[in-house]
Formats: sequence, structure tokens, C-alpha cells
Amino acid sequence: MQPRIPFNKPFIAGKELHYIARAINSGQLAGDGYFTKHCCRVFEEQLGIHKILMTPSCTAALEMAAMLCDLEPGDEVILPSFTFVSTANACVRLGAKPVFVDIRPDTLNLDERLIEAAITLRTKAIFPVHYAGVACAMNHIMTIAMQHNLKVVEDAAQGVNAFYDGHALGGIGHLGTYSFHDTKNYISGEGGALCINTPEMVERAEIIRDKGTNRSQFFRGEVDKYTWVDVGSSYVPSELCCAFLYAQLEMLDTISARRRRLFETYYHHLQPLEARGLLRLPHIPEDCVSNYHLFYVLLSNIDTRNALMTHLKQHNIHAVFHYIPLHSSPMGRRFGYRASDLPITEELSGCLLRLPFYYDLTEEEQLRVVKYVTEFIEHPPIRA
Repeated sequence: MQPRIPFNKPFIAGKELHYIARAINSGQLAGDGYFTKHCCRVFEEQLGIHKILMTPSCTAALEMAAMLCDLEPGDEVILPSFTFVSTANACVRLGAKPVFVDIRPDTLNLDERLIEAAITLRTKAIFPVHYAGVACAMNHIMTIAMQHNLKVVEDAAQGVNAFYDGHALGGIGHLGTYSFHDTKNYISGEGGALCINTPEMVERAEIIRDKGTNRSQFFRGEVDKYTWVDVGSSYVPSELCCAFLYAQLEMLDTISARRRRLFETYYHHLQPLEARGLLRLPHIPEDCVSNYHLFYVLLSNIDTRNALMTHLKQHNIHAVFHYIPLHSSPMGRRFGYRASDLPITEELSGCLLRLPFYYDLTEEEQLRVVKYVTEFIEHPPIRA
């Protein structure tokens, strides 16, 4: 049996262990210490985000964003069905209805051409999701939002250090969210961040993040005591997580360059199969700079996808599919959706297979993956 190639493997890129030790020795393990503040500074200064608040997860950041949009029961939020459940949950937990819109066949992102038709008098916000570190058509989306007085929250969980038309993802909408889960480009095990691009939202965001109190203002000397002033929750991450993350952010461009090489290796070796019409590879529009979050192939149908996944597993290679469309889920049905409502989402989600992709993946391992993908595509197993 050949050595196993996992789908993902968490990694250490620099001074992670050293910084964790420093955090412990500093005597402050709770949030908003030295490393938390330095993580914020990287995003604000290097990516041009107006204000960053670190959170325990992207889910937490999305929940905060939904609260800052003042979502209420009966409101509607436009978003793709091809996304992780947290994008929808952030809205639903406040009583808002998710209005699912189909995706583009080239990038698998929210189809901006379908948004206006989904807007009603109840629409309050748009939550575009930047799939695979490739941007949605944000200029178009922001224009629609401005015309209809809607808030835009970028789910940039997969888009840290990716760009659209020269702007960092997460820094274009009124709000944005990041993830540092151990499947992401930059990791802290669990972790996230809220990007605030609307200055008047900063003060309330700080309050929501710190259990509904004005404690941040108190520590800055702006009030003489702190108290409960709004609805909130515990959205402050551990200093240990931020210590680990800060070491990775010091390697921001190195990690990005490494992932680009991995992406280009797969692309180079699999492109002949795409040229022959045997599969499809990821598409990156000219106005997008990807962060190369993942690498997928699109097969002809779900049976072929599943058979290739099994074939790779037989050779000790772990490849996975991605989202089950939310509109086809039990919760989606509760909102009145049917499995046939979003044809592009349904077709492509069933054809997509994600290949192993992580910082320490070697070229030898990649070529082994390519070998067995090619072997299957060119000589598919005979089915009874």
C-alpha cells in the first residue's frame, strides 16, 4: 500500500510554537492581547481593511455581521445555496429568510445577473460567497446594493489575501468575514475575523463582540465604567489562537506563493484532459487574483465523480466533494425550496471533486494524484 495522501493537513510555517510560548509567558491567554492586536494590524495595513475584529470562527463573524445588518423576522437575504451552512444560519437565527440564487457555471460564485430578480420589498442584504478564493463580481453586486439600499456582507471564509479589481476580498462590502479553520490558507485551528468597511458600524460591532458591553471603550478610557448596552455574545478569540495565526500572517506572501505553485502544478498536468473535453478545471477571471484556496475538477456527472473518488481512495488518496446545496437540505425544504429550483447549483455540486491540497503537499504526491485521476479518466472502469 502506498503512503496515504490526505485531503488536508494542518501545517507550521514559521514561529507558531515560539509565539504560543510567548503568549503563555506574557500571562494573558484571554483575548485582545498582543498577538490579537498584531493580527488585526496585518489585515488593516497590508490588506487595507478599515477595521478588523478577530473572532473565534467565521461563523461568529457572520453572526455578528447579520446583527449589524439589523436583520429581523420577515427580512430576506440573498445568497447562494452553494455555500457552507454558516452563511445561511447567521441570517436564519435572527428570523430572516434565505433567498437562494443560482451560481455562475464558470466560477461557481453567486450569479450577479440573477440578483435583481430576487429582490423584494423585504430584502435587507446580500451575502456573496467567494468560492475557492475567487471573487464574485463585486462591482456589479455593490451597484445593485446601492441602488436598492441593501447591505453587502462578503463571506470571504476562503478568500483571505485574494483580490478583486485591486481590492482585498472582505474589504469591498459593508462587512466581510474570514476563516482560519485548519482547512484554510492561514490557520489557527479554529478562528475568524470580521472586516468592517463602514466606519459607523465599528462601535456597535465592538459591543456585540464583547457580550453586549462597552468594555472596549472602557479600556480605552472613553467611559469611566463598562456595562451592558446591547445584545451581544462572546465573540472574542483566545490569545493562543491569535499567537499561532500571527506566525502564519508573517508568512502571508510565502504561503500564498506556495499554494500558487501547487495549483499551477495540478493545472499544468490536468489541462490536457480539459483540452480533450474530459473534465473541467477551475476558472479565474482576469479581474481576480486568487489565493489558491483549493483545487477541484468537474466531472461529467455525479456517478463519474463518485467513481473517481472511490478510485482514488483505493490508491490511498483522499479526495472529497464539497457542499450539498442548502436549498435541497431538510432546512431548505422548510423554506419552501425544491431540489430542482437551482439547476446550475445542483448540476455542478454533483460533479465537483476536490483534490488533496495543503501547504506541505509535495510535487511527488501531486503527480501521484494526477496519475490516478488520468488513469481513471482515460480508462474508466467497466460497469456491469
